Amino acid sequence: MTSYLSIEALTVSYGTTRVLDHVSLDVGRGEMIALLGSSGCGKTTLLRSIAGFVLPESGAIKVEGRDIAALPPEKRGTAMMFQSYALWPHMSVAANIGYGLRMRAWKKDAIAARVDEMLALLQLEGFGPRPVTQLSGGQRQRVALGRALAVNPSLLLLDEPMSNLDYKVRLELRHELRALQQRIGITAVYVTHDREEALTLADRIAVIDAGRIIQCGPPEEVFHRPSTAFVAGFMGADNGLDLIERADGTLAAAGGSDVGRPVRGHFRGDAARLVPAADPALADTLMLPGVVAQAFYVGQGYRYRVRTGSTEIWVHAPERMDEGTSACIAIPRAALMLFPRDSTTMH
Repeated sequence: MTSYLSIEALTVSYGTTRVLDHVSLDVGRGEMIALLGSSGCGKTTLLRSIAGFVLPESGAIKVEGRDIAALPPEKRGTAMMFQSYALWPHMSVAANIGYGLRMRAWKKDAIAARVDEMLALLQLEGFGPRPVTQLSGGQRQRVALGRALAVNPSLLLLDEPMSNLDYKVRLELRHELRALQQRIGITAVYVTHDREEALTLADRIAVIDAGRIIQCGPPEEVFHRPSTAFVAGFMGADNGLDLIERADGTLAAAGGSDVGRPVRGHFRGDAARLVPAADPALADTLMLPGVVAQAFYVGQGYRYRVRTGSTEIWVHAPERMDEGTSACIAIPRAALMLFPRDSTTMH
């Protein structure tokens, strides 16, 4: 991949707190990359550093080989779409979309023509004179996107732009935004804490934790082959077990007399089954006896919190089981993602 945006060993601190720790990332031309992580991990700081609102203490931010890290925001050729949209409430749709062009001293006729292009692109024809206060959340999101795209930025930066929308609207706009980004071929960096959003929108996902990129790759790779237990948990495999991997490759729960390699096993709740008792016919399956502590109906089956030893596991199942019922958690070996564990726990 030829790099269009290149971030090299970027470091940012707020006082004595290091927020970004030598972050490096390459983004190809026309690629959309999602920065995924929990609150406070540094993803928005990275985005604001690219935009020029945060100045790094060291490192480089290059667009087509030119370092823009010391330039003010207006000299970077980037456009940023904020979580709040930051639309002017006293202006019309057309005036909001054309705002950046007026700041760049475009002529009125050129602004009007460009605004019409954006209205057509975003399927908002006829909305130009309307006050933005009369728009739905999804329509406001489109206006904010039109304002960002109107200035023909080299990079489009999006800071959780759908977090304030209803779930149904978010689903619709994800697909619209992805189709639009691919159609116009713009390079985009998208910040989110929602893994479903990242999986839907991005060509690649960069998972960030404590100011560092832990893993970066295509959505399928990050989802199915996480590089660490943290990434596995963040991508939905949030059930974690301390296990022993025996010499023959079979697994046992830690704490017994088994000898082998100590590992941490992560798996998704929908990959396990609840069975009345351990079934020797289920080959290559880890069996853990437990008790149903809580049961929740979630529309397409049930979600159970099952207590096994000192650990609590979440399992999805189609059948109804009462709280307090004894059950066995059956986890196929193929569903377990194994990671190294502290060797001091080895038996």
